Amino acid sequence: MKAIKRLAIALAAYLGIIIAFESLVGFMGRRQAENGVGPGEDWIVLTTSDRDGSTKDTVVAGWESDGKLYVAANHWPRAWYERALAIPDLEVTRSGERKAVRAVPIEGDERDRLTREYALPLAIRVLTGFPPRAFLRLDPR
Repeated sequence: MKAIKRLAIALAAYLGIIIAFESLVGFMGRRQAENGVGPGEDWIVLTTSDRDGSTKDTVVAGWESDGKLYVAANHWPRAWYERALAIPDLEVTRSGERKAVRAVPIEGDERDRLTREYALPLAIRVLTGFPPRAFLRLDPR
């Protein structure tokens, strides 16, 4: 019984760490969007739409590979990703420039290549609770 109690406490502590880390990431993303600061041109703002026509801005890390722009859903909070799948025509703001793009889900060989190319350190995977990763290519419209 003691072992189960300790395991439950350890699990609750781990979940608390994940929630704290994800909250910090969300807070920092909003701050970067508001202040236009970030660790470089890799931070982009995705403007996604809901079915009712309302829009939502989300700061995500983007990167270029083979001349194409990609983003990844690397965290459990991923409402932006679900909105992009439902309504793939969205806008991206990068380095102050806003462009219309179409979100294309990535599968197969391209996904395997991106997983290798954009590998996340184990520490980040642990802090985020090992969420499944999903990639989108942002094609110009």
